[in-house]
Parts: sequence; C-alpha cells; structure tokens
Amino acid sequence: MPELPDIAVYVESIEGKAAGQRLSKARIANPFLLRSVDPPIGTAEGCKLLSVAHVGKRIVLGFENDLFLVIHLMIAGRLHWKDPGTPLKGKQNLAALDFETGSLVLTEAGSKRRASFHLVTGTAAVAEFDPGGIDVMRCTHETFSAALTATNHTVKRALTDPRICSGIGNAYSDEILHRANLSPLQWTSRLDQDGMSRLYEAVGAVLSEWTDRLRAEAAANDGWPLKVTAFRKEMAVHGRHGEPCPICTNAVQRIAYADNETNYCPTCQTNGVLLADRSLSRLLKKDWPRTLAEFDELKRAARG
Repeated sequence: MPELPDIAVYVESIEGKAAGQRLSKARIANPFLLRSVDPPIGTAEGCKLLSVAHVGKRIVLGFENDLFLVIHLMIAGRLHWKDPGTPLKGKQNLAALDFETGSLVLTEAGSKRRASFHLVTGTAAVAEFDPGGIDVMRCTHETFSAALTATNHTVKRALTDPRICSGIGNAYSDEILHRANLSPLQWTSRLDQDGMSRLYEAVGAVLSEWTDRLRAEAAANDGWPLKVTAFRKEMAVHGRHGEPCPICTNAVQRIAYADNETNYCPTCQTNGVLLADRSLSRLLKKDWPRTLAEFDELKRAARG
C-alpha cells in the first residue's frame, strides 16, 4: 500500500501536472470504484482543480464549487499521468480524470477491487475520512509520546494504526523500527525515554529521507513517480527476509501473519532473540530456536 512518502510525492506530482486546470471528463470504467452517489461524479466536470492534499493515505483533489474527490488507493491502486483521453483498456484501468494537458489514470492490480473514489461537498465531509492519527511529520516529541502511550500496543501496531499515527504502513514501520533499534513487539507502555526519543527521531528521519528519494525519482521521470512499491532494494529490512542487514550483516528475519509480514534484524533490534513466527513456531513448537545461534545450529543440522 502506498504510504506517506509515496502519497506526498503523488500529491506534489498531481499538483505540478494539473493544478489550475479544468476537469473535462471523469471516466469510470469499473462502477465499484465510485463509492458515493451524491453529488454525482459528473458534477465535478468543468470545475477547476484548486488544491491537492492528503488525509492520511487518502489523496484529496479540491475542485471549484466546494467539491472534493477523495481517492484511496488501498493496497494495489496506483496513479499514472497519461496523454489526454488515453483509452481505459484492460481490467486494471479503472478510471481516468481528463484534464487539459493529460489524464490521471487509476489502475489496480489483482482481482480484488479495494481502491475507491468518493466525491463529497465541503471540508467537513472530507474530515470524516480522517481516522484521527497524529501528523507524524509535524508533531512534537511530547505529542508523539502521548499518542503512542495512550493505549498499550506493540510499537509495530501503534505505528501502523491510522487512529494513532497517520500515513505509516507495513513497509516504513519496519524501516523506522530498524533505524530506532527497537523490536516490533516492544510494548509502548514499556518504552523508556531513550527508546521513545529514538523512535520519534527515526520516524522523521526515515519518512523524510524516503520522501526526498521518491521526489528525486519523480523529477527524473518528467515529474511523475515511476514506481510506487512497498519493496525497494535500498530498504534496510522490509522485504529482505534472509538477506544481510546493512548494519551488522546478519540475516534479516520475519514474523509472518495473514497476508503480511514484519521484517527485522535480531542483532540490531532484539538482542539476538528470534521472535516467534506464528506458522513456523506452531509447527516446530518446543524446537523453535530462541536465538540466532540456535537457529544457525538448526540449519546446520537440517543440512546434515
């Protein structure tokens, strides 16, 4: 799912391409994408694009007549800037917003249709899409600490809960926790002052660095992000299970659950302790290795 750095660059790119232009046509190829009926989507046609912003992971296009189109890309939705009137061919092309100089095309990979459009009237209606998480790029250390400790969760859960922190998902939470040298299963109530400070600083640093990196990539691609993905080879741990940690060179480990996984470095984050993977630990039970040394011994024994 596109997270805060990706969304921020999308916002800047849309603004650079279409701000001040009129929406000539809103083409919806898949009716399930449009989740609102009042006002009708055609109401925005002919209106000038006045603003581009975001609410958490949602992109908000502000038009004349107090109209706002709220776009949620969910997991597989992506935005592309195409030539004006580009045909919507294929199952992945769900919608196009036609402007004077180009078309903003929404695609969604896979068979599940989760991305959504909502056309609403007024800023109060837009605010209803805000789950309430803090703006992690603008909040103070005190606000950040208060938000994370208001309820007791693992730091991984707290970072990815949009009611606590806005815009952070599975990928960047892994990178943040690695930068902060914190276990993803550390309870927020047990974070000491030093741990909370490291986490606060890591959030700002990781998100800023990746926003700058993605912004530079977009600038080199005619002002549009070329590839929006949660898996990037430059990441320290996310999506790099079994690969060497860039800090200590020990293998990155993971906790798999449902369709997601958490990646972490045992040496840098958990004092060498392997966190229990639900599927493997259930299979191995008492044979589940507790440390990297035990894990290496288990692999040597398996090789024979």
